[in-house]
Amino acid sequence: MSQVGGIVLCGGRSTRMGQPKAWLQVDRESMLARVVRTLAEVVEPVVVVAAPEQAIPDLPIGIQVVRDVQEGRGPMQGLATGLDALVGRVDAAFISGCDVPGLKASFIRRMIDLIGPALACVPWIEGFPHPLAAVYRLSVMKVVQEMLHAESLRLAGLLDRVPTRLVGENELRDIDPTLASLRNVNTPNEFAQFLRELQASSP
Repeated sequence: MSQVGGIVLCGGRSTRMGQPKAWLQVDRESMLARVVRTLAEVVEPVVVVAAPEQAIPDLPIGIQVVRDVQEGRGPMQGLATGLDALVGRVDAAFISGCDVPGLKASFIRRMIDLIGPALACVPWIEGFPHPLAAVYRLSVMKVVQEMLHAESLRLAGLLDRVPTRLVGENELRDIDPTLASLRNVNTPNEFAQFLRELQASSP
């Protein structure tokens, strides 16, 4: 397909983690920087969406940081902010949270390859969508704005309103056998488990 950018959302409150997830250290870099670096291997430009007054760790040169106009409206507001920043620059964007340290470049490429004529391409695993590991065409912006105006903030609800390609795990396991790209870390225990697994898999 034509030009694809990237959006990383980091404006969540990290309540269950007890500290800002974007700043957690993985292999001597912040988790946000790790996700941004992986995404930048595949797409350009990459936009990071943060809360209005949120402090974020250092990022590579060329990464644009934009701020939600209103805090507390969740990923739907983040998607709108990120898409708006990419208008006129790309035709679609892969969107990710900042809390998926196992995100793989091969996963991102596969999702981009599978969107076809759809407006959204979303993993569908064990009966549930993963709308924060997905590709959206910029043409969904009108529907996103309508949903925000109606205070309909569930990102999964967008999939019912635009033509969506649902991607099953059988289409992803060959390039991401454990589906690590879909595994977000929300608690200290989950983060510690990820670090143990990362250390065990290192040469």
